[in-house]
Amino acid sequence: MKKSILDLEPKLVWKHFHSLTQIPRPSKKEEKIIRFMKEFGESLGLETIVDEVGNVIIRKPASAGMENRIGIVLQGHIDMVPQKNSDKIHDFEKDPIETIVDGDWVKANGTTLGADNGMGVAAAMAVLEDKTLVHGPVEALFTIDEETGMTGAFNLQPDILKGDILINLDSEDEGELYIGCAGGINGNFRFTYKEEAVPKNMKAYKIGISGLKGGHSGLDIALGRGNSCKIMIRLLHHGIEKHDMLLSSIDAGNMRNAIPREANAVVVIPNEEEEKFLSCFKKLTATIKAELSVTEPDLKITAEPTDTPSFVMDANAQNSMIRATYGCPNGVIRMSDAMPGLVETSTNLSIISSEKGKIKVICLLRSSVDSAKFDLVNMMGGIFELAGAEVDFEGEYPGWKPNPDSTILKLMQEVYHKNYGKIPEVKAIHAGLECGILGSAYPNWDMISFGPTIRSPHSPDEKVNIPSVGKFYDFLLETLKNAPVKPIV
Repeated sequence: MKKSILDLEPKLVWKHFHSLTQIPRPSKKEEKIIRFMKEFGESLGLETIVDEVGNVIIRKPASAGMENRIGIVLQGHIDMVPQKNSDKIHDFEKDPIETIVDGDWVKANGTTLGADNGMGVAAAMAVLEDKTLVHGPVEALFTIDEETGMTGAFNLQPDILKGDILINLDSEDEGELYIGCAGGINGNFRFTYKEEAVPKNMKAYKIGISGLKGGHSGLDIALGRGNSCKIMIRLLHHGIEKHDMLLSSIDAGNMRNAIPREANAVVVIPNEEEEKFLSCFKKLTATIKAELSVTEPDLKITAEPTDTPSFVMDANAQNSMIRATYGCPNGVIRMSDAMPGLVETSTNLSIISSEKGKIKVICLLRSSVDSAKFDLVNMMGGIFELAGAEVDFEGEYPGWKPNPDSTILKLMQEVYHKNYGKIPEVKAIHAGLECGILGSAYPNWDMISFGPTIRSPHSPDEKVNIPSVGKFYDFLLETLKNAPVKPIV
């Protein structure tokens, strides 16, 4: 008999995580999960607030004898990244996530799991429900739209929460404490093309890329994984330069904060170039696969005959887009000098899509240094402006500056050492935690982030380590039990 996540320990955490998997909650589509969280808080008889944008706040009073402790805010986001394999039939707005227990890991069947940040949310829900716990005043803050714009964090009212310590439950390595994160900004570049008649004596092909691992565009950006947008542009550039290829359509990537895994393009080739094109294509794909053989052993690149499209893009628009995108920086730009091993600045070429006379190119730029982030903005803006694209940068959010003298940091280091015999690593993360934004609304907060071990978030390979969930939750409970005493004013 297959093991269910409902059989796993700690049962209360996994019970709540299971309930989250049953409710569709892609970013921007959180109506059902907002309603569910509201009803959950009210069913416990706890003060429950839904603010104007949809953030849910649930307050639990201190347990007996703990009323003199500093209030702690447990924070996580209720949306998830909707990614699936191309052969998986799944509607993220309607269908539940199908979970699989695989040894020490829980994963999903062909989709993202939603452990990011469902495990953190489930842990907070368990704290709210369990009446046997010892803790000071607790508030749970469940934000919306973290994955696509951090709308919930940006719109949080500065006077709605009472606690003075924020524990963010959205990190992904057990045994590590995070005290800083990168800021980010979205780069949007648009080209306009004319639809032209397909010339005579042309053969149509559909070029496909699949089998890439993808992953989180910040956490996984230094792993050397293939980017389907970059690979497709490389193939198209060769075809145009060497074989008079013409482009009809392109569809590569679908999430700004995920390393793109798949891409498709429809092209036409002059009949007299077909044989030569196929020979060169075979050689070039072999070269690309050899370059990525270690990191992407399952990479698949195909060119298959297809029906002749109704149009091709005009050559000027086609060439401008391909040259600009080929030259677009992608990956790690600079490593941190202050924290060895940490990516300081990066960019992810996330999406290239064409429709109705427009080509859309989207990148996500990250940096823990604001000046470096805006230097990258100027760099990429210059490339695309020269190519004649419409350039727009939006959705900028700040980084979170580390505070090595943090009270909650010192407390959690002591608690972890006492319980597990070692001091947890203190790190910053190359990802957009909400702490930087929340700290702008609550500058008095002492903040920290931690979580269970999660691998390959933002991809269908996402999985969470089962033993780490128990350790993460026990650590959380011990931290709450040892919450600092309120200072005497």
